[in-house]
Amino acid sequence: MEKFSSFWSYQLFQIGGMQYTVGQFIQLALLLVVGYWVSKLLEKLFSKRLSRAGLRPHAVQTLQRVVFYLLIIGVALAALSLLNIPIAAFAFLTGAVAIGVGFGAQNIINNFISGWILMTEQPVRVGDFIEIDEHTGSVERIGNRSTRIRRVDGVHMLVPNSQMLERVVVNWTLIDNQIRTTVRVGVAYGSQPGQVSEILEQIIRSQPEVLTDPAPRIIFEDFGDNALIFDAVCWCNVGGASELRQIRSNIRLSISKRFSEENITIAFPQRDVHIDGLGPLQIEMVGSSARAKAKVTSE
Repeated sequence: MEKFSSFWSYQLFQIGGMQYTVGQFIQLALLLVVGYWVSKLLEKLFSKRLSRAGLRPHAVQTLQRVVFYLLIIGVALAALSLLNIPIAAFAFLTGAVAIGVGFGAQNIINNFISGWILMTEQPVRVGDFIEIDEHTGSVERIGNRSTRIRRVDGVHMLVPNSQMLERVVVNWTLIDNQIRTTVRVGVAYGSQPGQVSEILEQIIRSQPEVLTDPAPRIIFEDFGDNALIFDAVCWCNVGGASELRQIRSNIRLSISKRFSEENITIAFPQRDVHIDGLGPLQIEMVGSSARAKAKVTSE
């Protein structure tokens, strides 16, 4: 015990009348390590409690980040108290360090501050479906340096937080999950436009994801080259492009089935070819009956 006590109280150095022993630095190391892990544990427990309370993911992440940094600040203050170092002693040192770090790590600080702006101003939140630089996907996490986005193809993309504020970001779900979509269909000439419009409206309103307010609309768009063009415009309560594509697919399947039952032909491109200035044509079947070819000759 005498050896351990001697080792524990062994003086490493002295600054301004303050003696620093081996025991103090061991306690400091334990305090920092245990304090960090306890802070992470409390952060996770706090996050789970908030999630059960029904808060949105972006609010949970913001509060989780605030709690973690407050705990870390508390650990740092406890470490200074353990070493008997007043906070005022760091006033000049922290100012010099801040200037040096500011020049050497401008991008890191910029992204760090941008991350806090994203979480407080909330132009983009966790769970939002966004579009940036021709990429679309859902925001999974807003970190200290970058924002993690899961694209519609399943690939994760990391975007620096500063670029999330500087670039044009299209947020599909900023205010709500209501997204407008259009399904276009062409029917053959001779079909009754009123009947087609009525059937399309019935199909659109039968979809559970389609909202009744704003009400869906059927627009007789144009007399096309080969078809009468109709647009079915509706608003859907969805969270992204993949769900919207599935809704359009369901609508098209219903249109195909219903038009078949009502004997309405979905148009396809057709061309009438007129041959002028030629004499009588001779058509001759060449080859076996299984694979016959038409041979056209002109006299």
